Amino acid sequence: MNIEPVVGSTFDHAFRFTQEQVIQFAELTGDNNPLHLDADYAATTSFKRPIIHGMLGTTVFTKVLGTEFPGFGSIYLKQTVEYLRPMFVETDYKAVFTIKTIDPVKHIAEIATDIIDVNTKKVVTRGIATMINQEKF
Repeated sequence: MNIEPVVGSTFDHAFRFTQEQVIQFAELTGDNNPLHLDADYAATTSFKRPIIHGMLGTTVFTKVLGTEFPGFGSIYLKQTVEYLRPMFVETDYKAVFTIKTIDPVKHIAEIATDIIDVNTKKVVTRGIATMINQEKF
């Protein structure tokens, strides 16, 4: 990914999750809340169907920031997150990243991290990642 490391640069990453990935995440973390795993239970909630774990959704941030931009050698210092709407399996999403600040002395950048539902165009998750990368910032 060839991103110019300047304030205002933006880039995105398309993704979706399967129910199998939700099950694997539940097994890995131990979060077996039936809201994520049991369609009959989820039908009794305001969501009417199982939702993805919020933390599973935000794993896209570490994937992109750690491997694509700023990429290898990056260190996560902080991530704020607001879960605004539920996420569902087999739904197309787009993670949008925007460089907000860069401190070239400390090699630190703050990058806005948003997840957008491709169909509704609504932001479902938003936050700010604080990253250090000696080469990029």
